[in-house]
Amino acid sequence: MNKVVVIGGGLAGCEASYQLLKRGINVDMYEMKPYKMSPAHHNENLCELVCSNSFKSTDITTASGLLKAELQKLDSLVLNCAYKCQVGAGSALAVDREQFSNMVTAKLKEFKNFNLINQEVKEIPSSCVVIIATGPLTSDDLSISLANLLSQSYLYFYDACAPIINYDTIDMNKAFFGDRYGKGNNDYINLPLTKEEYMAFYKELINAETVKLKEFEDIKVFEGCMPVEIMAKRGENTLRFGPLKPVGITNPDGTKPYAVVQLRKEDNYNKLYNMVGFQTNLTFKEQKRVFGLIPALKNAEFVRYGVMHRNTFVNAPNVLKQTMQLKNNENIFLAGQLSGVEGYLESVGSGLIAGINAYRLVNNQQLLILENNTALGSLINYTTNFVGKNFQPMHVNYGIIDSVNIKDAKTKKETIYNCSMKSIDEFRRKYGI
Repeated sequence: MNKVVVIGGGLAGCEASYQLLKRGINVDMYEMKPYKMSPAHHNENLCELVCSNSFKSTDITTASGLLKAELQKLDSLVLNCAYKCQVGAGSALAVDREQFSNMVTAKLKEFKNFNLINQEVKEIPSSCVVIIATGPLTSDDLSISLANLLSQSYLYFYDACAPIINYDTIDMNKAFFGDRYGKGNNDYINLPLTKEEYMAFYKELINAETVKLKEFEDIKVFEGCMPVEIMAKRGENTLRFGPLKPVGITNPDGTKPYAVVQLRKEDNYNKLYNMVGFQTNLTFKEQKRVFGLIPALKNAEFVRYGVMHRNTFVNAPNVLKQTMQLKNNENIFLAGQLSGVEGYLESVGSGLIAGINAYRLVNNQQLLILENNTALGSLINYTTNFVGKNFQPMHVNYGIIDSVNIKDAKTKKETIYNCSMKSIDEFRRKYGI
């Protein structure tokens, strides 16, 4: 059958669908929006960004930049659209999230072999090849169906989103534009704090009221999306070494701030800004009150308050192959955060590999595994071959990339980049990618 069912219209599902569609495979994509929305979704279109609008650094000496370079060579639809919807964010790739979602949706709908079905899938289809890319907010019924198929429980953690603010309501007399260390094009708004202002804010933050998460007693919070109030409770200076670090920033009068809150663009019209690193589970009333203690935000209008929601993922080392197939059912692929990767482009990459391999399975071709000297290959290798008792979702990073034969520390990152690009080129030539 020349058809694949893709369940989920997020980053991974859209990328997987594109890789199938451009190769001539008919795709039935099931997306439950807009008829049923998860607690974190607001946009009716596909490929909605529910947390930050940043895809992280474009610098090829970073693991995130390396992954971008690989995905560009592999013709990632999602990454290409992200670059076309870019907003200023220094050396990071940030996007106008509405424009981005609209563009990805439109690109997929251009394919005549694309069939979008807006309904919830409660049972995993058994008569065709399926890619499940329902993300960290997989619906309860489908979660149960997958858990029954895997014969084991899910792991889970809680993820949090940062507030978004109307630029016109920021007191720019107490804020200024500028990038850390002067890198970029003055894309960030800096909100400096004196020691007295920081301590007043800090004391209220650690005592503020949070939303009660009644569904689960054991709350596990992923380190990469730690709510700011939980981070603050780790110590008085934790925020000053984290999202409020003042290094690389100087006040307009030449003095050094004690702490700095940064705001990053949300759109191309410079009207909306998000609070960098301010994922939170505070009640909306407390967000207004406590964040209003930051001098420049005293009268700020919060276009969207931060929210916290459950993230769900499988125990990938136990259930998933490096091809992104389930070990106990090779007709079923997983992709995205559900598969145990963490991060926007990491999810895109897993969807790309799942899509290519689903195509090859349908056509009785050998399935592909990327080399471990690439960012994407090493990430999938890590998640599917992790050895230990406590598997947690993983971002792409240099620590998991195979660099055992690289001895010169000074040129290590450059060498990793060159090896990765060579490996990706060989991969494309060998398999006609």
